[in-house]
Amino acid sequence: MIILVINSGSSSLKFQCFDMEKETVLAKGLVERIGMEDAIIQYESLLHQEKVKHVTEILEHKEGLKQVINLLTDQKIGVVESISDIHAVGHRVTHGGEEFSDSVLVDEQVIAAIDKNMELAPLHNPANLKGILAFQELSPDIPNVCVFDTAFHQTMPEKSYMYAIPKAIYNNYKVRKYGFHGTSHKYVSSRLAETTGVPLTSQKVISCHIGNGASITAIKDGISIDTSMGMTPLEGLIMGTRSGDIDPAIIQFVMMKDELTIDEVNSMLNKFSGLYGISGVSHDVREIIDRMEKGDKNCKLAIDMYVYRMVKYIGSYAAAMNGVDTIIFTGGVLENSKPIRKLLCENLTYLGLALDEELNAASEPKERKISSNHSGVNVYIIPTNEELMIARDTLRVIG
Repeated sequence: MIILVINSGSSSLKFQCFDMEKETVLAKGLVERIGMEDAIIQYESLLHQEKVKHVTEILEHKEGLKQVINLLTDQKIGVVESISDIHAVGHRVTHGGEEFSDSVLVDEQVIAAIDKNMELAPLHNPANLKGILAFQELSPDIPNVCVFDTAFHQTMPEKSYMYAIPKAIYNNYKVRKYGFHGTSHKYVSSRLAETTGVPLTSQKVISCHIGNGASITAIKDGISIDTSMGMTPLEGLIMGTRSGDIDPAIIQFVMMKDELTIDEVNSMLNKFSGLYGISGVSHDVREIIDRMEKGDKNCKLAIDMYVYRMVKYIGSYAAAMNGVDTIIFTGGVLENSKPIRKLLCENLTYLGLALDEELNAASEPKERKISSNHSGVNVYIIPTNEELMIARDTLRVIG
């Protein structure tokens, strides 16, 4: 069975085509600069070991999808004979609000609900919906499935997701914690169960997805009970360019002092804060560590704060679950940064955690246990695969 996975952004479109019998990627690629005369299409056929890159005019998502379908069905580098060979399309959708606690088959009600939640994710949901509507128009007979980043966290209890603000604000506007990276946390936790043979229903797991965006989730008995991101992806950890948790009174204070608009402050907190704001040079952990090792004090402070915030969240979730059996490291930073992994583990020894230095320093295999045999808490590196999780959910939904 062939499943196409689409992640539609405001001016981009990522895709992967899966053969779900073996869960292998047949082809993948990216369309960038949609809306421009010099849009870029990158396509890789893993089936034929061929790569294509060209520049062309693509003014809308529908045209971008047409180009993708032409490549997927190309006689020389394509992976299917015709579009009808694609059994279903899985779409990544950022925000499902309270309406969706699982992936769903797209219909008019689902489209209306995505549209309703636009104000909760104004940068993402409109773009996600464009991809869905474009594919429906191009091939109305192929089923489409929405896989929501927020769905995995809909199991959180009220005490976790409610904010201590007047209840009327929640009642009127659904202001609450939703959480994100749900597809990633779902994948790595299910992969943990596959790898260890221990069912999630008998484990207390803390999943740490740390990339440019970052979140930590407490998973008890297989379900999310708390997560660090909130109503938007701004809450929680210090990230590449996002501030994470701050005193909300800072917003009014800075607006008054620097005569900034709310949009300007919002941009500052999302695009110019975090590691970039503290270090003053970069949001890239590798560059910041390199400068720190050369004596840059601001870069050292950035890494110290970065790790400290993660340690606090891990500690709080261990307390919330009354213990922790396994900590998962995933995302671009924790999958690749040996120094950050080491710093984290050195600050979690009170949990009984003991890092195996050799396993942490190894480059292969990517997926591995890095805690020692006498550690009181297991630590695993599990590379995330959100596209495969979307493909699996799509297959499950269409039956």
